[in-house]
Amino acid sequence: MNIGTASGASGISQRMIRHYEKIGLVPAPVRRGTYRDYTDSDVHRLRFIANARDLGFPIEEIRTLLGLWSDRGRSSAEVKELAESRAAELGRKARALEIMQRSLIHLAQACHGDDRPDCPIIDRLAE
Repeated sequence: MNIGTASGASGISQRMIRHYEKIGLVPAPVRRGTYRDYTDSDVHRLRFIANARDLGFPIEEIRTLLGLWSDRGRSSAEVKELAESRAAELGRKARALEIMQRSLIHLAQACHGDDRPDCPIIDRLAE
């Protein structure tokens, strides 16, 4: 299949597919003339990458996961460790986002939002 079909089947944009090829996350497909020719296996790999990205894994961890995925002799302990580490990092980020949200809500509530120039939001940003 061509890159457009592979993109539609995997949910990954053509631009990102090319990027993943460039960084070696996806092997370069066979070429038919000037066209890339993707297989069902390529699309399966792209879906794996998309699912990993949706779960917040960065590229280098996806590279590790792809290696583990293809290693049928692996233990699940390493995969579990990666998942738990990513979940903990996402928890830290979620807490930080909650703090930022509460701060913005507090600042917005303190702002009169009228024609006057004084604004606690601007004042806080200028600190």
